[in-house]
Amino acid sequence: MKTKDELPACPVATTVQLIGSKWKLLIMRNLLVRPWRFNELQKNLEGISQKVLTDSLRSMEADGIITRTVYPEVPPRVEYALSELGESMRPIISAMETWGTEYKNRI
Repeated sequence: MKTKDELPACPVATTVQLIGSKWKLLIMRNLLVRPWRFNELQKNLEGISQKVLTDSLRSMEADGIITRTVYPEVPPRVEYALSELGESMRPIISAMETWGTEYKNRI
């Protein structure tokens, strides 16, 4: 996790820095439903490269937004889920969904 000194003074800028990329928001949208495996996310997020998905997941894990669980199986199974902090984004993403739906209905 970043320290307070590493984050912008503006709370909106802090939020944008942590989850402002298109891919991070779409990853969170998926993880709101259930835990996902890497390959499932990559197939569902059309157009995302393996590198961008890997980097996004690592960044979100480092920021405490998601958790990564490795199951001791052969072959190993890894699942990504929202952390408690990530779950706190649910109303924000829900509001974005509502706004997007209303916007599409206007045009």
